[in-house]
Amino acid sequence: MLAIIIGVTSGIAAVIIKNSVHFISSLLHRNSSPEYENILYVIYPTIGILMAVLFIKYVIRRPVRHGIPNVLYGISKSNAQISRHNMFSSVVTSALTVGFGGSVGLEGPSVATGAALGSNIGRLFHLNYKHITLLLGCACAGAMAAIFKAPIAAIVFALEVIMLDLTMWSLVPLLLASASAIITSYFFLGMDVLYPFKVQNGFIMSDLPYYIVLGIFTGLIATYFTKCYMFIHGIFEKIDSIYKRLIFGGLSLGVIIFFFPSLFGEGYDAINSSLSGNYSYLYNNSFFYSFQDSFWMIIVLLVMVIFFKVIASSITFGAGGIGGIFAPTLFMGVNAGVLFAKLVQHLGLRNLEVNNFALIGMAGMIAGVLHAPLTGLFLIADISGGYQLFVPLMITATVSYATVKTFETHSVYTIQLARRKELMTHDKDQNVLSLMRVTRLIEKDFSTVNSDATLGELVKIIAKAHRNIFIVIDEANNFQGIVKLDDIREIMFQPEKYDDVFVRDLMVVPEVVIQHDESMADVASKYQYSDKFNLVVLNEGKYCGCVSRAQIFSTYRRMLKHFSED
Repeated sequence: MLAIIIGVTSGIAAVIIKNSVHFISSLLHRNSSPEYENILYVIYPTIGILMAVLFIKYVIRRPVRHGIPNVLYGISKSNAQISRHNMFSSVVTSALTVGFGGSVGLEGPSVATGAALGSNIGRLFHLNYKHITLLLGCACAGAMAAIFKAPIAAIVFALEVIMLDLTMWSLVPLLLASASAIITSYFFLGMDVLYPFKVQNGFIMSDLPYYIVLGIFTGLIATYFTKCYMFIHGIFEKIDSIYKRLIFGGLSLGVIIFFFPSLFGEGYDAINSSLSGNYSYLYNNSFFYSFQDSFWMIIVLLVMVIFFKVIASSITFGAGGIGGIFAPTLFMGVNAGVLFAKLVQHLGLRNLEVNNFALIGMAGMIAGVLHAPLTGLFLIADISGGYQLFVPLMITATVSYATVKTFETHSVYTIQLARRKELMTHDKDQNVLSLMRVTRLIEKDFSTVNSDATLGELVKIIAKAHRNIFIVIDEANNFQGIVKLDDIREIMFQPEKYDDVFVRDLMVVPEVVIQHDESMADVASKYQYSDKFNLVVLNEGKYCGCVSRAQIFSTYRRMLKHFSED
């Protein structure tokens, strides 16, 4: 029942975001004349991003993080808790950003909104981490199903990108959420597919080498996407003022859109035009209109819009805008497919079906940028109705994914989380370890002794202790070493030495210790390659306590129950 409720609410949220953007965009274009549109493109994105920034700063007063990375972070580090403001803040900020021409999409904000709904509904019913995580996946699937009208791809997305496990326990709620969301979308937006596409020729065996090469080509572009995105993100991180970021980013974005108007907003109209063989979006309302009959100018423009789309999207994010990367990825994919097919035709290598390759290029880009080949495959087949091209979609998506993995281990969504070791994956062992904290495992019932104490004083401490190792510290709690009971068992029964032997003569300095902020993966590795049962935990040299192998194991087993069950 909760999955159905979340599917409906996620679908409504996606419809609201979509219609809000269309309303703002139509309002802007309705009141502007064509001859001045390009000049207005310079300032529109800045106005939209400014309004989004002001809304975040003065209304929300908390950061509105980007959709899917925020969901992954919530699952990994926030016990699947997502702030309540995300149930509406992404709707407002993304509508302002994209409606005014920000070169990003609406999928990320739709997923973020749905995930916030799922998280907070789960909290309302006092569900545990495992069930709330499943509701997050249902919400993400619902949002994707509603905005793309692609129910199967939405489920695959939840399993592949949100990294839920494929079990009957998770599959049934995902099916219910996806189905209820797309029915909601049908009710408000109609039942037409997102990209109406009629396949003229299906899979042709002799085209197989070109599907493979297209996969490599889109994989390389996806690598460029990730590296360029991270590079520009790094530039904006160095700008300390949000208003400086806004001015620099907004004006830069405006200039890019001024020269390439097709980069304005989501770009779905351009994608549909391209799939129908109409490439007027490349030069309409631009300086290049007079070159519309030149083949090589079309090729140059295709290269330029692919190149600058990444930059425009990255700048939109860096300047403070809120959006998603699905739409930019699809836009680049369709243009990459057209570029590839037209070059092959012009060189006389083979007469390829350009529209088919435009569609397949979208799957290749989704597979490469998101590191999600199944999502790319099912999404493009779902949103276009192009299931006759299923085999080419499989080949290009797989090759693209394999290509980009050669250069980038993580996707745009996960690269920053992975660098901070905050990423959840399908590896349950890694997930459990990422949820465990050294500070929560510290045991403090180990007896301490001063290094200047005598053997007699140590024996008195041993008489009251129930552990077999003793921590040696100084007056300032600085760790100096340990004394093991087995090492002093013989001498402790020689009273004549009680006053002559000091603890500093008996202690040993362990080769392996743990820092209080160390990751549990590193701690587990230390235990794996040592024969120790207890390791000392330090904080800048100060003694904090010890972590035992038994405590780690019992906590690990308990935490494992947080994850999937069938």
